[in-house]
Amino acid sequence: MTDSRDLILARVRRALVDVPPEERPADVPVPREYLTTHSPADPVAVLAEHLADYRAVVHHTDAADLPAVIAARLAERGTRTLVVPPGLPPEWLSEVSGTSGDGGVTVRVDAPEDSPADLDAADSVLTGCALAIAETGTIVLDGGPDQGRRRITLVPDHHVCVIRAPEQVVDSLPLALPRLDPTRPQTWISGPSATSDIELNRVEGVHGPRTLEVVLVHI
Repeated sequence: MTDSRDLILARVRRALVDVPPEERPADVPVPREYLTTHSPADPVAVLAEHLADYRAVVHHTDAADLPAVIAARLAERGTRTLVVPPGLPPEWLSEVSGTSGDGGVTVRVDAPEDSPADLDAADSVLTGCALAIAETGTIVLDGGPDQGRRRITLVPDHHVCVIRAPEQVVDSLPLALPRLDPTRPQTWISGPSATSDIELNRVEGVHGPRTLEVVLVHI
């Protein structure tokens, strides 16, 4: 093991032999002339198409009808317990019927003392997002107030994610990275959780929600 390490470090030293010792990476500009996007003019449409390709369920609405769409998605799912992050806009839940023995939805705000078993018992989770990438059909969560801790979007079996369009939609990865804080805990989601075994049999819900529903709110 030591011989391999010494060999690698020797090669690094040889590669850097003509670099002045005082030079730093920022001292030498690196040309980055590649395209930052390949998407057509409508990134929201591209995002919706790619999300659907990944077997996410996509809905379109406006701000006024968002609460009704959320309530309809939960009702169709048969949700009885909904987990939400502490900073979720309260108006998103204005049409979700509460529970008082009427068979409505119990809304639970995520708390640090919630155990994985508590989250696993929840039917659904509702969050916003940091942004979405059209070219790859990817949703990025960064633990913001309307997204909460990473585990609330990994344990429940049904995730409803709200994306404000076009404000939170970017064409490509190179355009997304400058808008993200690298110090925040990011989760990148491209469709429902899925994996395939050696025979290529697809299994969903192995390491995250089995069902991902995305609500694109056109503002």
